[in-house]
Amino acid sequence: MLRNIIFWITQKRWFLFSVLIGLLLFHLETPADLSLEGYRTLIIVIMTIILIIFEPIPLPGVALMMLFLQVLLGIDEPNDVAKSFMSDAVFFIMGSLMLAVAIVSQGLDSRLALGIIKLTGNKTWCIVFGFVSISAFLSSFIGEHTVTAMMMPVGLTLVHNTSTDRAKTKNLAALILFSIAYGSAMGSIGTPSGGGRNVIMIGYWKEFGLVDITYLGWMKYAYPMLFIEIPIAVAILWFTFRPKQKVLDSAVRKLKVQVAKKGRMTGQDLTAIIIFFLVFLGWVFLSNKIGLGIIALIGVFLYLVLGLIRWSDLNRNTNWGVILLFGAAVSIGLQMKETGAALWMADSIIDLLKILSEDISILRWVVAVFLTGILTNLLSNAATIAVIGPIVLNMGGDPLIMGFSTAIASAFSYLTVVASPTCMIIHSSGLVKQSDFLKAGWKMFIMSIIILFIMTKLWAIL
Repeated sequence: MLRNIIFWITQKRWFLFSVLIGLLLFHLETPADLSLEGYRTLIIVIMTIILIIFEPIPLPGVALMMLFLQVLLGIDEPNDVAKSFMSDAVFFIMGSLMLAVAIVSQGLDSRLALGIIKLTGNKTWCIVFGFVSISAFLSSFIGEHTVTAMMMPVGLTLVHNTSTDRAKTKNLAALILFSIAYGSAMGSIGTPSGGGRNVIMIGYWKEFGLVDITYLGWMKYAYPMLFIEIPIAVAILWFTFRPKQKVLDSAVRKLKVQVAKKGRMTGQDLTAIIIFFLVFLGWVFLSNKIGLGIIALIGVFLYLVLGLIRWSDLNRNTNWGVILLFGAAVSIGLQMKETGAALWMADSIIDLLKILSEDISILRWVVAVFLTGILTNLLSNAATIAVIGPIVLNMGGDPLIMGFSTAIASAFSYLTVVASPTCMIIHSSGLVKQSDFLKAGWKMFIMSIIILFIMTKLWAIL
């Protein structure tokens, strides 16, 4: 028994550390200019950050802790916590994950591969440009992790068809896999449906009465930046992982044969595509009236009614833990606003950074972009926006520009394996190492920040 206890303590040391930190902070005196509820909300946030970084317990368990501690610490009533948890934003994430399951189950990824090859041709740099562009476009609408999961088998097929000798295809594999992962990460800024953090920011704007933006309105601001980033990202990846194979003739021929054997598209394939297109149209034209989440759920309902997916498949393949974590992150973010914790944090950070500069506008931007960019490589991007969003929106300045800067910076997850699901997915292939992320990631990170800075200046003029 003693051995088991010692083993459990060793495995859960970071959980115990977070609990000890929470207890210590709980018994310290509340800052004079912060409410008791706000201080206790910050305690939950600090404990959450520790648990998300080191993950001593499953992330859904962290989500449950975020919810019940709000009640146990007297921050809010049970029913109010429940209301803050379940919102249209959570419906949207739940519906989007289910839609992704339905799309993958139709096996449309291989047909997508053939389409990419027809567009790009056989030259390696053209294929890389195609992977980055297509991944970016798709991830704007169906989520970066889903796109990476769909595209990685396509990329790996090209690599394996080129050669089974890993030494010969080392750079080619890194080049193709990073073009998929980084393309998906960049594209996730394109629309509200590109990622949960986009919806969280839109939710904050609405909850705080600051900005009312449409689906197309978001695209108007985000897509110009995406168009600028894509060719620069291709150049960065090409010169970082310059491959020996400049043309992939034999690999492409093998892929075409494999895809051709599957035959023509069936009626079910076409119906699945049509339903998703209708959902997209709903997001564009009806989201202000009935909400992004309700539209996503209608799409899932249609897939079920038409027999394109079974509930057992949805239930088995939908990541319910992500939904739970997302809802809890939104809930604690709203508490940050309601209790005054976000405003207190904003003022404290600004006062601290005044040592570096008296220009408040620069300080706001530094906090919004650099702090978000660093945290998103340690936490999930949704958790980063849930914590940072209310702080940034309480710093003053144009809430649209500040909100966009923060949401977009949360997509700069290039530096570590744990930065995002896209990075973890390509790392699972065994063909890229952590050092490869740093080799390409720091260039992508700096490039993205420079372009974002230029774009914020343009947004201020518009």
